[in-house]
Amino acid sequence: MKVMVPVKRVVDYNVKVRVKPDGSGVDLNNVKMSVNPFCEIGIEEAVRLKEAGSATEVIAVAVGSTACQEQLRTCLALGADRAVLIETTDEVQPLGVARALAALQAKEEAGLVIFGKQSIDGDNCQTGQMFAALANMPQGTFASEVTIEGDKVKVIREVDGGLQTVQLSMPAVVSTDLRLNEPRYASLPNIMKAKKKPLDVHSPQDLGVDVAPTMEVLNVAPPAERAAGIIVDSVEALVDKLKNEAKVIS
Repeated sequence: MKVMVPVKRVVDYNVKVRVKPDGSGVDLNNVKMSVNPFCEIGIEEAVRLKEAGSATEVIAVAVGSTACQEQLRTCLALGADRAVLIETTDEVQPLGVARALAALQAKEEAGLVIFGKQSIDGDNCQTGQMFAALANMPQGTFASEVTIEGDKVKVIREVDGGLQTVQLSMPAVVSTDLRLNEPRYASLPNIMKAKKKPLDVHSPQDLGVDVAPTMEVLNVAPPAERAAGIIVDSVEALVDKLKNEAKVIS
């Protein structure tokens, strides 16, 4: 069974994001980029399935610019067998990514596609669900446990009320939650081996899809600065401010 893991290149989670002065987007000059943390969890889960004998091949896939090859090489160092870059200079958005991945899935015929539940830049939490709809595959989102049982995959999902267990017929789509696993670190020998692993590059035109943006970002602004706290002299003064200024009590 093949396992395909879409990954995204994002600003490293340790970096403080800066907005461009003109408000047109995020300033990426000289900024460290990395694999989206939820996608790393997806790679780790796929590698664990291979180590357990449930999968035979792990394929990391990215949609974006040539620079995404760096993150794909990281995935190869973490245990993926090969990588595919769907290269485009367009700004990639969830629907375009889902279309490209669905076209690739039609060629690869992966038994399981593992998404990170969301990216830490856009926070849209849409791509996996859109892909599942386009590829006509069942989905188990926000997974905290994944188990292969023959031609089925059992997924324990984290939902508002607790945990929900679903069983999906493969091929299927899973999106990872934080508690699914803890990703490993890439060792130096594996980093060196990753340089020799295959990395294929396709264009959206090769796959017959259009990934052009369908939304326009009008403005990007940093969150408002938190106001300084104040000290009140009494409980009565606190209640008065909560009631008349903050208006959080009546």
